[in-house]
Amino acid sequence: MPDALPKPPTGDLPSPQDYPNPAATATPSLRERIIAAIARRGSIPFPEYLEIALYDPELGYYARAGTQVGRDGDFYTSVSVGPLFGKLLARRFLGWWETNGRPGPWRILEIGGHDGTLAADILSEIRLISPPAWQALEYAIAEPLPRLRGLQKTCLEHLASRLRIAEGFGGIASHPLPGVAFGNEILDALPFHLIEMKGGAWQELHVTAGENGTLALTPRETSIELGTAFPEGYRTEVRTGFPDCLADVTACLTNGLLLFADYGFASPEYYDIYRSSGTLRTFSSHKAGEDPFAAPGETDITAHVDFTDLAKAAGAVGYSPTVFNSQGSHLTHLAKPMILAGGMDDPKTIAQFRTLTHPAHLGAKFHIIELESSAETPPDVAHRLAL
Repeated sequence: MPDALPKPPTGDLPSPQDYPNPAATATPSLRERIIAAIARRGSIPFPEYLEIALYDPELGYYARAGTQVGRDGDFYTSVSVGPLFGKLLARRFLGWWETNGRPGPWRILEIGGHDGTLAADILSEIRLISPPAWQALEYAIAEPLPRLRGLQKTCLEHLASRLRIAEGFGGIASHPLPGVAFGNEILDALPFHLIEMKGGAWQELHVTAGENGTLALTPRETSIELGTAFPEGYRTEVRTGFPDCLADVTACLTNGLLLFADYGFASPEYYDIYRSSGTLRTFSSHKAGEDPFAAPGETDITAHVDFTDLAKAAGAVGYSPTVFNSQGSHLTHLAKPMILAGGMDDPKTIAQFRTLTHPAHLGAKFHIIELESSAETPPDVAHRLAL
């Protein structure tokens, strides 16, 4: 879930047709699992490949021991900057709690908590500045990977009185509460389909295997449709999992706020005809690549978020977008009370704020979208999302 964005397109980006790679460059046992899945049907959809490469509970990329993020990892996130990101999110969540009548009990649900650092930053700030909210709070993390659940329990041991870590959403949804659900760089990690315009029709690219263990893409028929106003060979990504994901998340809340920070675009920019090779990228040791088969299990494989598609899916579960802005603008707005109160005077905090908000750093690389239950979408937000 890296923070790098491509520059605005000025023409076709490099887009190899089928990414052939030698088997020796990847984890053999994971490659064997991928090839076995392919052998059963001849090919597998790209989302299924991603499920294995990223989420295999033993050998998948995200199952590794929390070493992907930070200066010594594969990519750098807002959490890597320091605790200020979590402090500002905590103040936004407390703002929701205050505005909605201080419900008690209430819940903050983090979708995928990585190593627990962000949760620790948020919980520590809430405990410090609002004891009543702290006493009424349940902070839940939905984390499917056992290694990461272990890291979270260790990191958050001193905050365990307000903590619940679950393998999935089911147990949390059995007792829904008012509150907030959020994800930081989680949407880009959801599996996606690869589709390509061929002969005036869309085809879906599946993953096949050669005799020597190489992996490649091959076209298949698809029901996914984006219209015909695209040039021959245009390739892009489509996520079809937003409805199910949001249904699971919102089932954990009786009412509330959804907040997601990620990199991506509204639909018109996402599917610009000049973005002809899509947004698929791989990341390893802070270096971006385009070959998803180079080292499955050892590199992150990601694509940008279509925020318009997300907003439409949220509408089906009763949530409407109320904010859609760059991270820099949104965090600057959240920081104003803290700045006026003199809470950002020390050099370390100032440096963190600049990194999080400056357009040359992370401020323009991410967007933040907020969606609220039973709310109306402001006209400016509807315009930016092209709703």
